[in-house]
Amino acid sequence: MIELRPFSTLGAANHGWLDAHHHFSFAGYHDPARMNWGNLRVWNDDVIAPKTGFPPHPHSDMEIITYVREGAITHKDNLGNHGRTEAGDVQVMSAGTGIAHSEYNMEDVDTRIFQIWLLPTSRGESPSWGARPFPKGDRAGRFVALASGYEGDDALPIRTDARVLGATLKAGESTTYAIGADRRGYLVPATGRVTVNEVEVNARDGAAIRDLDTITVTAIDDAEVVLVDAA
Repeated sequence: MIELRPFSTLGAANHGWLDAHHHFSFAGYHDPARMNWGNLRVWNDDVIAPKTGFPPHPHSDMEIITYVREGAITHKDNLGNHGRTEAGDVQVMSAGTGIAHSEYNMEDVDTRIFQIWLLPTSRGESPSWGARPFPKGDRAGRFVALASGYEGDDALPIRTDARVLGATLKAGESTTYAIGADRRGYLVPATGRVTVNEVEVNARDGAAIRDLDTITVTAIDDAEVVLVDAA
């Protein structure tokens, strides 16, 4: 089954400096039918105005993945980590027993991110942060793991039974991913339009996937796609 969740149906809050859309219940947006999807808890589509951002705030026991679509995000935390993650790159924060961090757009243009939260498999681990580039050419025509809870994946580590994957597809190009009928998938095109097993998904729409062994994603336009494969 594939449930299309059009961008226009997402929860939304425009704070001026932050234009946020929520695929799942978050902050002031509550929908009992959209609380989580397996161990995927949050998928926020955020546009952050120049020279603004999230001031220091705490988290615990959550795996937080930031996929930068446009611009760049600058991270600082109370562990001493400091980094700038650019468009196409990914950062991961394992909040564990507790971490306080800030995320600012220090650029002169809007920064657009997907922020994805996954429930950890175990609680009480030490907090950590990491980031790395994932050149779009390396994921041309196929899904590549960007963050993963599985040993052997060349990806940023997360402490949960899940993968966050990315693919770039040229118009007319297809790729297949074996997700497994016992898993939950959630797919969002960052750009472009695709079909997922014949269901058309526009940029920033969500496709909630379950009870399917495989999915075939075909680009209608040139597309950049992010997929969570969750327990």
